Amino acid sequence: MSDDCLFCKIIAGKIPGRKVYEDDAVYAFEDINPQAPTHVLIVPRRHVATINDLGDGDAELAGRLVLVARRIAAGRGLAESGYRLVYNCQAGAGQTVFHVHLHLLGGRNFTWPPG
Repeated sequence: MSDDCLFCKIIAGKIPGRKVYEDDAVYAFEDINPQAPTHVLIVPRRHVATINDLGDGDAELAGRLVLVARRIAAGRGLAESGYRLVYNCQAGAGQTVFHVHLHLLGGRNFTWPPG
């Protein structure tokens, strides 16, 4: 945990968040500024600032984030219609909270290339 990290505070219950899922390694919650009808953030419980800070030993955690996203998407009926998973790494790519997080977006059509 990082004392100054917004997502660490949400995970710890110090700041309210709308929890969607949790287990020993992963926590998921609704984005407060949704960009689609479904916009869930899936984060590791352990503070990791960016994708660049993940190591070879984090392969299982990285995979777990994707599998949790798949599970949430299926539970919301998005598996057949489709959904998008997005990681932003560093400010230049749009990362605004420096705690690794996977965006699960669904419930509308998306274009390519993205923004």
